[in-house]
Amino acid sequence: MGRIGVDIYPLQTGVPLSRVETFGKFLGGSPTNVAVAAARLGRRTAVISRTGRDPFGDYIHQALRDFGVDDRWVTPVAAYPTPVTFCEIFPPDDFPLYFYRQPKAPDLEIHPEELDLDAIRAARIFWMTGTGLCEEPSRAATLAALAARAKSGTTVFDLDWRPMFWQDPAAARPYYERALAHATVAVGNLEECEVATGEREPHAAARALLAAGAELAVVKQGPKGVLAVHRDGRTAEVPPVPVEVVNGLGAGDAFGGSLCHGLLAGWDVERIMRHANAAGALVASRLACSSAMPTPDEVDALLAPTPN
Repeated sequence: MGRIGVDIYPLQTGVPLSRVETFGKFLGGSPTNVAVAAARLGRRTAVISRTGRDPFGDYIHQALRDFGVDDRWVTPVAAYPTPVTFCEIFPPDDFPLYFYRQPKAPDLEIHPEELDLDAIRAARIFWMTGTGLCEEPSRAATLAALAARAKSGTTVFDLDWRPMFWQDPAAARPYYERALAHATVAVGNLEECEVATGEREPHAAARALLAAGAELAVVKQGPKGVLAVHRDGRTAEVPPVPVEVVNGLGAGDAFGGSLCHGLLAGWDVERIMRHANAAGALVASRLACSSAMPTPDEVDALLAPTPN
């Protein structure tokens, strides 16, 4: 549930946006990409969001269907255009994003009374993001969906910190705390964990996420890999999979789709983190986000031991 839009990515790397001449059009939005990633791994997925009533909105519906993602809960808003996002690509670690979501993104116009709460309760995994908390009515709808879940199944809170979406970024933590109280899994990088809990040191951040309500805390540490700590004491700290980075923007969403896949499969924490790291690495080695999500065979091949 949450952000959706169109990614307009340059087909040239290492070039400032002002000098880029050719672009590609891709389905975008972090939770949408997570749904695509999980679908690529064989899971049934759907997105709750809204688009503009415009050609880009039409494109989004077609792209979702092409990826095998259920689009029945993606509805139009006539008043606002479908968002687009541009990026610059300077490998290995500089990928500035430029969001065009004014005067308001349709995905922030999700109303509580429009939610299919029966479907939300029935889902084995419900995934929501911090962006959905940044503005009304999306904030109330997101919290209503979490309350309806009542921690049934797996409820994932992707901390997804985008300060430019908040009128007052300093006001975010109380809403993050309310959402964490309903989550069974919390996922975020060090900056996002600090916004949510005030803690930046990985182990302290994981403990704070568990204390806030999560049963599994997943703390992304960039080049140091990922730390996962379960309430029952199980811990895994897994290094990243080395690849030549082309565009790192979709790696976290591939990680998220793989995380869902591993949780549904009932894998142990370390196996889930290794698979998710590999999925993220594969997407980081490719240009696009949604269309770059890996298949099970591609992830398995990357994880396979190297022959002597």
